Amino acid sequence: MGRTLPRTRQARAVVTGAGSGIGRAFALELARRGGQVVCSDIDRDRIAETVEMIERAGSGTAHAVFCDVSRTDDIDALAERAEELLGGPTSLMINNAGVGIGGKPVGEIGLEDWQWALGINLWGMVYGSEKFVPQLRRAGRGGLINVASTAAFSAAPGMAAYNVGKAGVLALSETIAAELGGTGLAVTVLCPTFVKTNVAVDGRITAEAGRLAGTLMRWTGLSPERVARGTLDAHDRGQLYVVPQLDAKAIWAAKRHLPRTYTAGAGLLNRLLPAATSSGAAAPTTPTTTATGV
Repeated sequence: MGRTLPRTRQARAVVTGAGSGIGRAFALELARRGGQVVCSDIDRDRIAETVEMIERAGSGTAHAVFCDVSRTDDIDALAERAEELLGGPTSLMINNAGVGIGGKPVGEIGLEDWQWALGINLWGMVYGSEKFVPQLRRAGRGGLINVASTAAFSAAPGMAAYNVGKAGVLALSETIAAELGGTGLAVTVLCPTFVKTNVAVDGRITAEAGRLAGTLMRWTGLSPERVARGTLDAHDRGQLYVVPQLDAKAIWAAKRHLPRTYTAGAGLLNRLLPAATSSGAAAPTTPTTTATGV
C-alpha cells in the first residue's frame, strides 16, 4: 500500500495576500512541493509577479485571481474560480491577507480605522473560512492555515485594533480545529512576532510606531521563506499552533503563567518606549516588505 503524501505536497491550494511577504513565500513553497496554487491579492501587479516567479521556477503551477478579502462577493468569486482552476475542491486554504495598524490608544483610533482593520484582518479570515471549509471537507484530506500573530495573545498597548483582529483569528482557528476533529483535515494558526514583510509600509501605523516596527523587523525579524516552510511542515504534522520565535514563545508563557506581571510590564514598556524613540534610541528605518508580524 502506497504511502499517503503529506498535506502540503501536490496540494490544490489557495493563498490570500500572495502578492508579497509570507503569502508569496507560501505560494512559492507550495509550488516547489508540486502543488497547484491560486494566488490572490488586492494588488494585481504583485500577484502577477508571484505567478511569474513560480512559472520561472518550473515546479508546480499557479494562477492569479484578484480578491479583496473584506468583500464577500470577492471571496465568493475566489472560491468558485479556484475550484474551476484547480480542477476540484481546494485541499489547502491559507488565509494570509492582512494589514498593520497601530500607534494610537483606544479612544483615539477612530471607528473608520477599526472597521478597516477588522474588515480585513478578522472578517477576511471569517469569510475565507466560511467559503472554503466546505471545499476542504469535499476534498477529504488537507487543511486550513490561518495567519494570526503574537498580537493574538500579547495585548500590546497602542495596537488594540490589530490585537482584537488577530485574537479573533486565533479563536476562529481553535474552533474550526475542534469542528474538524476526526476528519482528514488539519488546522494550523501561525502566531509570529516580527517577520520581514510590508506590514508597516502598507498599513495605517503612526510614524513613531512605524519607526520602532521597522527597527525591530531589521533586528529580530525572520524571513518570510523560513516562516512559510516551518508552518507548512508543522501543518503536515497536524500541529495547531505555530509560534516560531523565542520571543513569541516567551510572551505566550508569560501571559499564561504570570498575567498580572505581564500586564504591568507591558504598561511600563508602553510608557518608556515613546521617550526612547523620541530621544533617537530607535532610528528611523524603512521596513522591508505584507501583512503580518507583531
